[in-house]
Amino acid sequence: MRLVTLRLHVPDKPASDVYRTLADFERYPELSDAVRSVAVTKVSENRTVSDWEVTFRAGLLRWTEEDTFDPDALSITFRQLEGDAAVFDGSWRCADAAHGSEITFAARLDMGIPSLADALEPIAARTLTGNIVSIVRGLVGRAELVASDVAVPAPATAGSAS
Repeated sequence: MRLVTLRLHVPDKPASDVYRTLADFERYPELSDAVRSVAVTKVSENRTVSDWEVTFRAGLLRWTEEDTFDPDALSITFRQLEGDAAVFDGSWRCADAAHGSEITFAARLDMGIPSLADALEPIAARTLTGNIVSIVRGLVGRAELVASDVAVPAPATAGSAS
């Protein structure tokens, strides 16, 4: 199982605005090339169930997740209910920071193929990290990666799905 943690600084935007943007999942496909589709299928007070399809290297990764929103703490937690990975869960947290705000994304990822875990999971973690950076930049505009426990891949060229 891989743990992925990264922090991004969003200049000139308060954390509450960034949180509202992050919580609007259905806008992700129009604002980020990494996300192909998101369908929110169930909504209750601070929970949703959503179906995701995201570019993953040369293919697509699909899953259904349960999301819990805490607007007071400016956080979103998610856990995969079913999908292509064996385990995918984590959180988004927003906080005010100097000259803007900071987003912390943390996730556990297990692709579910023990015999290939040493080869496949580092690739999956790098791809996830690159996708998260791409998603955040698509959603909020400028965002600087300030910390990551995984090397970030170079941006894909137009038409590439990596």
